[in-house]
Amino acid sequence: MRDILITGIILGLLPFILRSPRIGVYAWAWLAMMIPHRAAFGFARTLPFSHIVALTTLLGFLFSKERRPFPLSNLTIVYMLFFFWMCVTSVFALNTPEVIFDRWVFVLKIHLMLFVTMMLLRGRDQIEGLVWVVTLSIAFYGVKGGIYTLLSGGGGRVWGPSGGMIQDNNSLGLALVILIPFLYYLYQTSSRRLLRVGLIFSIVTTFIAVLGTQSRGAFVALVCMAFVLVLKGRRPIQMSILLGGLLLVGFLVMPDTWTGRMKTIETFEQDTSAMSRIYAWKTMTALALDRPLVGGGFGVDTMEVFSRYAPLEGAGVYAAGGVFVAHSIYFQALGEHGFPGLALYLLLGFVAWRKAGAISKRCKDDPEFGEWVPLLMRMTQVSLAGFAVGGAFLSLVNFDLPYYIVGYVVLVDATLKERIRPTGERQIAR
Repeated sequence: MRDILITGIILGLLPFILRSPRIGVYAWAWLAMMIPHRAAFGFARTLPFSHIVALTTLLGFLFSKERRPFPLSNLTIVYMLFFFWMCVTSVFALNTPEVIFDRWVFVLKIHLMLFVTMMLLRGRDQIEGLVWVVTLSIAFYGVKGGIYTLLSGGGGRVWGPSGGMIQDNNSLGLALVILIPFLYYLYQTSSRRLLRVGLIFSIVTTFIAVLGTQSRGAFVALVCMAFVLVLKGRRPIQMSILLGGLLLVGFLVMPDTWTGRMKTIETFEQDTSAMSRIYAWKTMTALALDRPLVGGGFGVDTMEVFSRYAPLEGAGVYAAGGVFVAHSIYFQALGEHGFPGLALYLLLGFVAWRKAGAISKRCKDDPEFGEWVPLLMRMTQVSLAGFAVGGAFLSLVNFDLPYYIVGYVVLVDATLKERIRPTGERQIAR
């Protein structure tokens, strides 16, 4: 029954996507974030729904009057340079051409659809529509995981959807951390009481779900995100009380085993998992020093790479099976794309943060945009801060969600620039 329902919904959207490709970018974001077909048990699990939606969206995009010029800015230029550099490093990659091409196509789809999104959406309604889709697609697992954590007394571990970038507990935990600010934004800007109650429930359960993943990196990111949220929120005192209360409830709900696991953050030298990450970071650094411009390209998570560049002091770990992923967005960018790739990746986050802050200040007293833009941009900064901390322990350079967050900044900036036509006539901003 699930297979038929999911297939019917997606196929039923195709005619509407052809007529309005904006619907296609929403459908793509839903499929990329939630991966709903993985909840089926039959034929729908393996159908290429994302490809079907992407091709339909691109076809509609080519003939659509909704299409706008690509929004050029310092942020999008850095974004395109980073994508271009990933293409360059693929030419000089260490892995086999088949593996490189497969991963390059995967990355291409992510960024191509984001570029299309940037050319189709403008105004508050359309931008908030994207925020709703992306946020609720992942918040579904937060609500589900939070309820499970409460019912199990924290005895189980919360996992993400199978087959996606957030299927493991650590990646899901970080994804939930960086979407909490947008749940807060939707709560603050929603006027319907029932909807606001639902969003409060989602924030609380998602917060608990982060603890339920038992991910130490996600916990550190949660604390950092909460601190920045207090600074950037509309009511700092109330927010600090709320988040402090949630942390206290979390500590009371979670069992002693969870507390003991979190305490290992202080004694990481005695933890095999933590030390294996340092081992991987040293390997990526050695690879980048040997190939400083282009790194190793996509797919450096191989035994050949680690046997060549891994430090000798990690031989015991390596012999036991090794750690074949970078375990850090920073060392992943460094190892795969060299020092220029790491610099562009860091610059992308920095420029997005700065532009979000500048837009927030510019719209503070704007009668048209002051109601929603400053808060959305501040929540973007909060989310980026959480990702910057939690991403230090996970290989998520090619995860869609942070790029969507960058996309929010691009879309708001483009909306502000296009609200005045060249003739002086005011654009429709909603």
